[in-house]
Amino acid sequence: MAAGSGTAARRGGMTRRQRRRLVLGGEYGIFVIAVVLLVALADWRSLHENFFNWSVAKGLFPDIITVGLRNTVLYTVTGFALGLAGGLLLALMRLSSVLPYRWFAMAYIEVFRGVPALLIFIFVGTGIPLAFPGSNLPGGVYGQAAVALGLVSAAYMAETIRAGIEAVPRGQTEAARSLGMSQSRAMRTIVVPQAFRVVIPPLTNELVLLFKDSSLALFIGVSLTQRELTKFGRDLASQQGNTTPIVVAGICYLLITIPLGYLARRLEERQKRGRR
Repeated sequence: MAAGSGTAARRGGMTRRQRRRLVLGGEYGIFVIAVVLLVALADWRSLHENFFNWSVAKGLFPDIITVGLRNTVLYTVTGFALGLAGGLLLALMRLSSVLPYRWFAMAYIEVFRGVPALLIFIFVGTGIPLAFPGSNLPGGVYGQAAVALGLVSAAYMAETIRAGIEAVPRGQTEAARSLGMSQSRAMRTIVVPQAFRVVIPPLTNELVLLFKDSSLALFIGVSLTQRELTKFGRDLASQQGNTTPIVVAGICYLLITIPLGYLARRLEERQKRGRR
């Protein structure tokens, strides 16, 4: 092989390493050319005026924090709490020996994972009042948004929690039963706490997704004081004829989602190290 490589080099051919370097250099060159063209062709004055206008951005504070971000966090946290409780219940029903429970859990999970979240928000906002006249969810719009987010997230969390429960060694349950614990007590005190240690990283990712899905609350019909980040930014962008409010709203989302994503990755890495 060494002789062949030397012969190829003497004849003007390239070795495999040289070809790899040439291809890599070409890829870097294409990337640099694309960046240069983007910088050269973009209308930076228009971008600054319409997307990064500092005078417009300053006028958004503190309302975008005290109204938009506060409501977004409130919708997310309450929806996540309801989804976690519902997901745990569905996961236990999915693993139950009672057949109707398993059927109900499977049907719920398939339906709410297959239907767009937007339709769930519309159903909660308009369908429930029509189906049950005179019924009002506690908290008004806040309650409706929490229920809609909880219904959607429960389906996803149920499968995550079920996988975590099944990951706990069966010997843990058998040991608890040998000590005289009932099945429900063993599940509550031994299996579920261990399962949650396994599913914390994916649940953190679900929280990130839920934080973004909270923007669908605008389809329920929110007032000025109930607007979340997306509607807050869109309304002000329409009023001022400038896109800067939407950019600032996006930055506010990133201030929450990036740390949560980093936390999820750290938890996953820590979990992997613990298994070694």
